[in-house]
Amino acid sequence: MSEDANGAAAATPAPSDGPASFGRVDSDGTVYVRTKDGERAVGQVPDVSPEEALEFFVRRYTALELEVSLLERRVRGGNLSPDDAAASIRTVTGTVREANAVGDLDSLLARLDALNPLLDQKRAERRAERARQQQETLAAKERFVAEAERLAQSNDWRGGVNRFRSLLDQWKQLPRLDRATDDALWHRFSSARTTYTRRRKAQFAQQAERREAARQAKEQIIAEAQQLVDSTDWGPTTGAFRNLMTRWKAAGPAPREVEEDLWQRFRGIQDQFFSAKQAALSAQDSEFRDNQRAKEALLDEIEKVLPVTDVGAAKAAFRDFLDRWSQIGKVPREAMRPMDNRLRAVETAIRNAEEERWRRTNPEARARAEDTAAKLEAQIAQLEERAAKAAARGDTRAAQEASESASTYRQWLTQAQQAADEFRPE
Repeated sequence: MSEDANGAAAATPAPSDGPASFGRVDSDGTVYVRTKDGERAVGQVPDVSPEEALEFFVRRYTALELEVSLLERRVRGGNLSPDDAAASIRTVTGTVREANAVGDLDSLLARLDALNPLLDQKRAERRAERARQQQETLAAKERFVAEAERLAQSNDWRGGVNRFRSLLDQWKQLPRLDRATDDALWHRFSSARTTYTRRRKAQFAQQAERREAARQAKEQIIAEAQQLVDSTDWGPTTGAFRNLMTRWKAAGPAPREVEEDLWQRFRGIQDQFFSAKQAALSAQDSEFRDNQRAKEALLDEIEKVLPVTDVGAAKAAFRDFLDRWSQIGKVPREAMRPMDNRLRAVETAIRNAEEERWRRTNPEARARAEDTAAKLEAQIAQLEERAAKAAARGDTRAAQEASESASTYRQWLTQAQQAADEFRPE
């Protein structure tokens, strides 16, 4: 037992190195705690021993120590913002100072005070992190604005819409910058989006006008095609359908909801015409093949007059051939040239034979040939006479020259007589 300041006896617990060593129990059951500022009463626990009373307030200290430990872990782990941590430290510090507990309260206060420098460090880290995030946010928003302004001038009417939507979603997820900077960037982004939307609507409006004009043009083409569908004038009508197809392609696409229907209508009309044309041409082709076989048989027959030996008979046969030839209709296009070549060959052979016969029986030509022969005979007689006179006077050289000239003229005379003989009547 010991005495208190008023001389009263005080109950002192057994020595201990634990929290209980910072307290004592007075004789009246009052429990005290020692701090650097001295002792202060923390309370009484009626009807218990001094040890039990002291242990009651030690348990309060243990709870405080646990609270301080938890706060330390939260602050060091960054689970609290610096401001929230500071508020918690102040609250717990006040609780410890006024705590009705027995233990090393001063060490708890010291541990709480030791957290304040850490808060300053955390605040500095927070500021650095916030600055880094602000720079990243600024860079990201500037990229979004630059891309939006590029898109605003592009003609990517489908992909651009989706990209603007994606950019807007990403923008909303970013934190705000300072008001002036954030507002300025948002104004540029929003203006770019508005510009793009306005240009896109104008483009689609023009496109709608073009598609409507295309619809009207294609309706007109279909109406014109309908007027041609029953035509049997295959060549010109085929050309007309070709022109309609050119106009169809040039008209461009009609509205999507009618484009396929318009095309099916137009293609159906074309198919109807070209199916009829194909059927007609198939029948015509069969007829033309029959005509080809008939004309080839005629050609085989007329070619028997070759080579032409009797011009009169050949001409009569050829006239009969032409009469029969003209009564046969058209032949396939690919057969026309070979057959025409055969016909021309027969015609040419007959004409050449006739010209040759005329040449041989031409009176004027025969007279010219006989006149040439007579002149040559007269010239030969003169040369022979000249040679005889030269020989009589002993001029051998002159006689020889005259004889050689006469010999040359005799060769010419032979040729002239042969030519004259060719012109004699058969």
